Amino acid sequence: MTAVFLFLENQKLNKSEGGSTMIKAAINKIVGGDNLTESEMEITMLDILGGETTPSQVGAFLSAMRMKGETVDEITGAALALKSKLKPFQLNNNLINLDRDDINLEEETILATSETADKGTSTFNVSSATICVVAGGGVKVVRQGNWPKYGFIGAADVVQHLGVNLDISRSDVQRCIEEVGIGFLCAPMFHGIMRYVDEIRTEMGIRTIFNLIGPLANPAGASAHVLGVYDSTLTEKMAKVLKKLGAREAFVVFGEGTYDEISICGPTQISHLINDEIVSYQLDPQEYGFKKVTIEALRGGDAQENSRIINDIVSGSPGPKRDMVVLNAAAAFVAAGLERDIKAGIQRAADVIGSGKAKEKLDALIRFTSGCSYFTRN
Repeated sequence: MTAVFLFLENQKLNKSEGGSTMIKAAINKIVGGDNLTESEMEITMLDILGGETTPSQVGAFLSAMRMKGETVDEITGAALALKSKLKPFQLNNNLINLDRDDINLEEETILATSETADKGTSTFNVSSATICVVAGGGVKVVRQGNWPKYGFIGAADVVQHLGVNLDISRSDVQRCIEEVGIGFLCAPMFHGIMRYVDEIRTEMGIRTIFNLIGPLANPAGASAHVLGVYDSTLTEKMAKVLKKLGAREAFVVFGEGTYDEISICGPTQISHLINDEIVSYQLDPQEYGFKKVTIEALRGGDAQENSRIINDIVSGSPGPKRDMVVLNAAAAFVAAGLERDIKAGIQRAADVIGSGKAKEKLDALIRFTSGCSYFTRN
């Protein structure tokens, strides 16, 4: 890391009005068909995030990277750069050396759940329902979400319609994670860090490496992950990135019809990181007793409709939408070390909903955030 910042200082000395010399070299290398090293990517991304580059350079770089295809080292380097810009929460949740059978695991685990696609899918907000079940089952969970920029219904809209106040301070988010077991990290909290790329990404209108690294830079420092990706070829690649970043256990998933969640519409491609090994396979929901459904059975609506769906699920209403949440929560319980396999995780998730604990967590989240001071969005 020291070498990276020493190199950065040299680059600043050579920077001209035409922007960063590092990004020029990176673009030339990528266009030539070569990959960047982890350090080269980290330096380039630090230049981008620091405003050392021009908009045209950033657009050219992101486009060239997308066309070439991002490597494990490139994604890792970019994620490290973004993580270095975020102030971490002080949550005492380092799980790297924690025994899976530790009796206090559920009090020390923070599970990161996130969707990498900007526009998401046409389903209801599965992850926003899943966090209530996961937290109700004894895992502290952090969910990242965006305010709507692109004319779609984002997770933040839906959570607000449920009655959750998202306009709270960073310290209140940390207290919410500690006391309630749920934290919702919304885009305004990180607005300053992304200010040099937000408009460029919007104008480009395509997925870029930022879609991949956002969930990896979660400031809660989670070491257990359930990560949805937008392409089946990314599951193993992202699992390797998580391994390099020090994740203890992770499920990286791409589901049929729903993409960035474990699906009940058909098989889900999964890459499971455990014990420093990565195992890739397809999960068939029918093998776990779930009825296969069409995407229409999981269709959501506007923010008000999606919030109603989530409230119904955590209140125990049966059906395919509940099944979808149960299956995704099952993977979370396994990743957190609370259950040995998906089958056991399914039983825990069903018990959490049936006992009312999922609804209790949602109600507790609403009560806590309602009592927090106002945090002005920029």
